[in-house]
Amino acid sequence: MTAPLVTLVVAARNEAHHITACLDSIVAQTVGLTQLQVLVVDGRSTDRTREIVAAYIAEHGDSIQLLDNARRITPCAFNLGIKAATAPFVGFVSAHSTLAPDYVAECLEALARSGADDVGGPLLMTADGYIAQAIAMATASPFGVGNANWRYATEDTFVDTVFPGMYRREVFDRIGFFDEELVRNQDDELNFRLTQSGGKIFLSPRIKAHYVNRSSPGKLWRQYYQYGYWKVRVIQKRGGASSWRHFVPAAFVCAILITIWHGVLFDDHWWAMKGLFTAYGLGATLFAIRSARKDGWQYLPLLPLLFLCLHLSYGLGFLQGLRQFSRMVKRNSGLG
Repeated sequence: MTAPLVTLVVAARNEAHHITACLDSIVAQTVGLTQLQVLVVDGRSTDRTREIVAAYIAEHGDSIQLLDNARRITPCAFNLGIKAATAPFVGFVSAHSTLAPDYVAECLEALARSGADDVGGPLLMTADGYIAQAIAMATASPFGVGNANWRYATEDTFVDTVFPGMYRREVFDRIGFFDEELVRNQDDELNFRLTQSGGKIFLSPRIKAHYVNRSSPGKLWRQYYQYGYWKVRVIQKRGGASSWRHFVPAAFVCAILITIWHGVLFDDHWWAMKGLFTAYGLGATLFAIRSARKDGWQYLPLLPLLFLCLHLSYGLGFLQGLRQFSRMVKRNSGLG
């Protein structure tokens, strides 16, 4: 087997419904499978994920390998992949995603053209069904996720983070691996260390990977609650936030609680809460119309509710993270 040019690390756990499409898209890369080292790092799946991967290994040989992730969480999967990587470039792939046929080729071209340490494309969502499509629209909207331009940029630009990314292997020798404490947001923390060390992250819209988003409001709530919760720990480790948008959902939740308290305390003063929800509802409706005009009016009734789901779940998770991690810091410093 010739030395690979790129190592692709696929983090997976119970992904039997998605891993076939993901691996098919990797096998179909225009650079050729012989140029790739594909490491599927499985977190002790209890479904057919390992069986499916084993079938691909039997068909395609040593280009695809299965590694065991005993700790089951994503940063551990990524780190196991980095340690096993033999190529000069390492890309990370979600088992929930499919890559465009020229994904690897475009990443390599962007690395050469930009001189960056990490490259990626905008986050392209794909969905199956009415609710899943509405969720994809909500998470693609600036109102839903703030001004994260890596999600919907249309021109080449340097950014603070991308997901997923392809890195020069030497980056990890320089700044270290993914922080295994962070169940979520580990890519944000790594990319912060990268940019703080003088590294550059480049986004090219020509790099295309489609991510299968959550299919129900309940799953979306759990996902964004965890994002908010772990974002606090990332901010603690960074010594500050990279953007004001991380605080907005928590401020919104606090505003709701304050206006409710104000209304209970002063029985005739519910106008504050009415004003807050009127302003929020107006903003949510305007952005819902903007999204529905582009992708389908049938999604208009659901979008404002999904915006609310995103903001409440992230905000509550952020507040719980503040409570939990502040206590932890106090205990570790001997102040608690």
